[in-house]
Amino acid sequence: MQSDKTPDKLIFFGVLLFLAGLIVGFLIPVLANPRMGLSTHLEGVMNGLFLVVLGLIWNRLSLSQKALKTTYALALYGTFANFIAVFLAAITGAGKMMPLAGGKDGGLQLEAAISFLLVSLALAMIAVCILVLKGLYRR
Repeated sequence: MQSDKTPDKLIFFGVLLFLAGLIVGFLIPVLANPRMGLSTHLEGVMNGLFLVVLGLIWNRLSLSQKALKTTYALALYGTFANFIAVFLAAITGAGKMMPLAGGKDGGLQLEAAISFLLVSLALAMIAVCILVLKGLYRR
């Protein structure tokens, strides 16, 4: 195990992200892109629940210390980067990588930041899922 506190930390950060998603739900009408605001709300709630579930199954994972630390770091990064990227797009109206949510071009630097977060979080979360499956399978 990485630490006796790791499951508790995952649950804490999961509830924190869940709360952030709920709060954004109240802000939807005043955001530059309300549809992206709804996406932010859903990302916060779903990713928060993911972290809570991960915390609840953490002690069932049969992984090396290094793999556990990697899984923990990537899970936190991926879930919070997802919330932040979509929230930035909701606030500014940017997010051309998310056209179904009404994202528009928000300028080179903002789009680069949002795109980086979206691509890197997708890779991080795929890695997390593979590591978790590996840890559960080994058990």
